[in-house]
Amino acid sequence: MKPPVHIRAASYLPLGLFAALGATLAYLVRLPCRTGGWNDQVTTYTNFCYTDIYPLYFDRQLSTENPYFAQVPFDKQVEYPVVLGEVMQGIAWLVRSAGDVATQGVRFYDITVVLLGICLVIGVLLMAAVAGPTRRWDALWYALAPSVILAAYINWDLVAGALSMGMLLAWARKRQVLAGVLLGLAIATKFYPLMFLGALFLLTLRTARWRPFLVTLVSALAAWLVVNVPFMIFAWDGWRRFYVFSQERGVDWGSPWLFFQNKGWPVLGTADVSLLGTASLAVLLLGIAVLTLGAPRRPRLAQICFLALAAFMMTNKVWSPQFVLWLVPFAVLARPNWKPLALWQVAEVWYFFAIWLYLLAQPPLDRADLGIGDDTYFTAVWGRVITIGIMMGFVVRDILRPDKDVVRQGGVDDQIGGVFDEARDRYTLLPASR
Repeated sequence: MKPPVHIRAASYLPLGLFAALGATLAYLVRLPCRTGGWNDQVTTYTNFCYTDIYPLYFDRQLSTENPYFAQVPFDKQVEYPVVLGEVMQGIAWLVRSAGDVATQGVRFYDITVVLLGICLVIGVLLMAAVAGPTRRWDALWYALAPSVILAAYINWDLVAGALSMGMLLAWARKRQVLAGVLLGLAIATKFYPLMFLGALFLLTLRTARWRPFLVTLVSALAAWLVVNVPFMIFAWDGWRRFYVFSQERGVDWGSPWLFFQNKGWPVLGTADVSLLGTASLAVLLLGIAVLTLGAPRRPRLAQICFLALAAFMMTNKVWSPQFVLWLVPFAVLARPNWKPLALWQVAEVWYFFAIWLYLLAQPPLDRADLGIGDDTYFTAVWGRVITIGIMMGFVVRDILRPDKDVVRQGGVDDQIGGVFDEARDRYTLLPASR
């Protein structure tokens, strides 16, 4: 007999409180900037409290313009997909009567942080529900991981995180239309959830459960079109800003490609980074496809989502500190083993501090006395790459040797697999896998 609904809900209350604690700690991290530090870059970087939220309110003219319909230079338009842009605009409307523009900026930050904190709590609770009753406490990593607290309010990534966790839960409960709608909205918020479609496709190919996948795919496309088409018709230049920016953007902070360029490596440091990044991502995704279809037992959905997302991040032209928010829940769902997760957290924390110290020593600040140089900074860049690579290696091992999978040792097949859970193989690369 199932426990009453109020008992089941009460069992998740402590996780919600821990998530609220994490959201509060994240606010305290940036408190020195909120009280005036944003007006001086040196103060911002030495207090490690940078955020995009406050400066973009002014730089993208949110106090007076809609980010997609604004008659402003192309480089001043909002460089985010439409759901995120309209979230920014909605909050900007709320603060326009707050007094002078500086007061509006601080109020814009405060309300945005409240929204992001709510998204973190929702994301943690959804992750706990996705993980299942026996592993719901794994969601503590998402609530209180040091990297999450440090990076939570740099940008608006937690909105996409809540939508992604909602998509996973809907898929696990076999509500494919809802899963597709949430996935489409997540892709229209941040682009990275597109990787999850590939994971669903590969497991569908192995199990031949085509109808649920196609329903989810069509629902995702419909949701994406509903929120995008009006802007494509009435604000084409503003809408396409994100896609043009993503294509034309050069190599940026955090990316391993920056190391190769800085050191002048042949080919890796001199060739077109867009081409190199796309090619390397394609190679990694091909490897993930072969692994998915050739493994002795069908991999879990969380494992494939994690591998695809990690591959996307490691080959990208930019790897901002807040991107850690994308990966934490999927890394934990894929392999909830504390040792490699803790090692990765150390690397992420080091990178968080290293990037601001490095920027202090770069033009236009040129404060080498306060910052760090190239070689020290790149230890942080490669620390993230190596520790995520280690976690990917363990996940691959778990897929090839399912008896090593901590989740499956608990007697489950795939707690978030939905129609894939306990499904028979219909197509594999190796006959022995069937």
